[in-house]
Amino acid sequence: MNGTLTGIAAVAPAVAMLAAFACAIGGGYLLVKRRQRLKGVLMLVMAAVLVGNVLIWTV
Repeated sequence: MNGTLTGIAAVAPAVAMLAAFACAIGGGYLLVKRRQRLKGVLMLVMAAVLVGNVLIWTV
């Protein structure tokens, strides 16, 4: 195996990064507007987990 991602595995990190950016922006918005602080924090944690997963996938 040469380590090259093929098929859906090549697209998954890009989709996960888009989702991480969306979660980070949404979580930040919820925290700044003080609407639902718990959901905002959870969205930021989820964004961090997604970025971690992408780092693991690409190493």
